[in-house]
Amino acid sequence: MNQPHIVIIGAGSAIFGPNTIATLIASERLRGSRLSLVDLDPESLERVHQVSRQMNESWDAGWRIEAGTDRRELLAGADFVIVAVEVPPREELWRLDWEIPLRHGLRQPYGENGGPGGMMHTFRQVPPLLAIVRDMEGLCPNAWLINFSNPLPRLTRAITKYSTIKTVGKCHQLEVGYGIVAVLLREQYGLTVPEGIALHSDPSNVGVIHELAAKGREHFAIKAAGLNHFTWMVDVRDRHTGADLYPLLREAVKEAPDGFEPLSMDLFRAFDVCPVPGDTHLAEYLPYTHDPSSKPWERYDLKLYDWEGNEMFREFSHHRLSQISAGELTVDWLRDAPSEGALEIIEGIAFNLNRYDEAVNIPNEGAIPNLPPETVVEVPGLLGGAGVRGIQLDHLPAPVAELCRREAALVELVVDAAVSGDRELALQALLLDPMVNDTQRARAILDDYLESFAGYLPQFQETAAAAGDDQQQ
Repeated sequence: MNQPHIVIIGAGSAIFGPNTIATLIASERLRGSRLSLVDLDPESLERVHQVSRQMNESWDAGWRIEAGTDRRELLAGADFVIVAVEVPPREELWRLDWEIPLRHGLRQPYGENGGPGGMMHTFRQVPPLLAIVRDMEGLCPNAWLINFSNPLPRLTRAITKYSTIKTVGKCHQLEVGYGIVAVLLREQYGLTVPEGIALHSDPSNVGVIHELAAKGREHFAIKAAGLNHFTWMVDVRDRHTGADLYPLLREAVKEAPDGFEPLSMDLFRAFDVCPVPGDTHLAEYLPYTHDPSSKPWERYDLKLYDWEGNEMFREFSHHRLSQISAGELTVDWLRDAPSEGALEIIEGIAFNLNRYDEAVNIPNEGAIPNLPPETVVEVPGLLGGAGVRGIQLDHLPAPVAELCRREAALVELVVDAAVSGDRELALQALLLDPMVNDTQRARAILDDYLESFAGYLPQFQETAAAAGDDQQQ
């Protein structure tokens, strides 16, 4: 492949963009490669473009860097396309995803990737994602699409089901799994863990999660399997001796710290296998967290996303990039930026490294024997010249596999509805969702959603218009 041509769509992101670009430009293997930055926001794009040029010059990396708002001008002949896009305004729409079902008596625990909110998130994200895919089919049909956009398994499945483009999804939720093991085995390994530690997914908690995960990675090696944000630890070992640590974990969970990921600990005790993602995301796929009479969100202390806090963090990140582009800050601090995962995938494939990756989202194809082959699963994988290949694992425990199979079936319906704009499929998807237990409520939520988000759902408008034309004829 020589030095690859890499396109980043959504490069103007103040959080994702700089870290990803920094790790690419700092790579010795990728010196002299071509980087194309794409974003619909010209102001954000120019900031990131300027910072990228400063990194390239300061680190003498020899990259060819270009930027533009029209991806079609930059996609031709690309080898890798990194996608991290969100239909804006992100926090405002997410808040509505959560508030609309509440109007009809359903309180979701989070509402990003599962539940009715996860369905609407998918409906908004699929049209722009498939538009990118269609351009790739014409301009760079052999490229790999590396997807970081949520809902990750649903969007990745839309690509594998409705296009020929090769794709892999990437997420960092395994960090929380390392944090969980570090807390449970803190005494055995002499780890200092603050009292009242929580691993909920929130911008203000990212530093805590990374710090605890780093402690865990020093001592443990985890293999996890399932669906993204719904994975389970199938193997936990001492990183240095190879000793199986599950016997210790099963004893430790009996006396887990009060209030520590109580939903995850409950399921660990019930199913004898530990969930990875922490309570925040785990709650999105289960029927146990929304009953209005028992209010399990209080018992499990399930926190909503801090929408305002994330807006403030994004504004701060844009300000810091502006300082760099204006020469008020150097790019030196970005030299050690943590990888988002794209670098390892690109190097592994481009240079045939046969590199092990702990968590890739790809079609199952037998990696988890008791899940359907077409299901997009998150499993360990091998990155090499042949692409991304999942590693064969044992069967998931039967109850866990059943939970995953139900979600996999729901994914298929949600994706089909998101692509077709079929209202009846959307209703069926809601009725299959574990949070919905009333048909009339489901209809009311769907009606409210489709009316409130009409401007973001062209596929449903087109389908409705076509149905009206058929009736007139």
